[in-house]
Amino acid sequence: MEDREPSLNRVKSASEFSSAERETGRLLFAQPWKFATAASSLESLPKMRGIEIAFAGRSNVGKSSLINALVGQNALARTSHTPGRTQELIFFSASPELTLVDMPGYGYAAAPKDIVKAWTQLIQDYLVGRANLARVYVLIDARHGLKDADAPALDALGKAAVSHQIVLTKADQVKPAELTERIAEVEAMLKKRPAAFPSVLTTSSRSGNGVAELRAAIARLKAERS
Repeated sequence: MEDREPSLNRVKSASEFSSAERETGRLLFAQPWKFATAASSLESLPKMRGIEIAFAGRSNVGKSSLINALVGQNALARTSHTPGRTQELIFFSASPELTLVDMPGYGYAAAPKDIVKAWTQLIQDYLVGRANLARVYVLIDARHGLKDADAPALDALGKAAVSHQIVLTKADQVKPAELTERIAEVEAMLKKRPAAFPSVLTTSSRSGNGVAELRAAIARLKAERS
């Protein structure tokens, strides 16, 4: 498996993405995206092609909503008010070069313990063995910040040496001063995790703030891995 430690050319902060990078990201996600497949076991994972960008986070953090905002579709990824509904790795694609992966939410699961154990093992195997996994974006609710439930996921990403970056969601529901404080708290924690990018992106699926920057970050990753 190739080395997936973060490169020295780390992602810039949201304000530093150029207009050209934002436009590249817009065009990348303007393609017609569709559901590709769902995997509930290692054997059912699709053949590796291009790069994959995965989204992880606590249940109800807004993963599906953010994916829908990125692709500009209302219902590509299924959103639900029921925590723990996503119980498989869900793959979406627009071209062979880029695939988005919606990972099961952690911290809550409306499923029997044996099923939770099975998909937890699937996630661990996926992180370790997926050579084309370019990055995992770990979504954190900006209203609440990091919780104890986030630590095991971040530990697993660090152990697997998977490049990952934190994205604060629902940022429009937090006052600017509080959001600035939340970003500082998270970035201070990231200094203890060498596999994580030190900068934090902020997004709001409802207002669209930060979506262009996240698209630009993913487009840059795609260009670097091409």
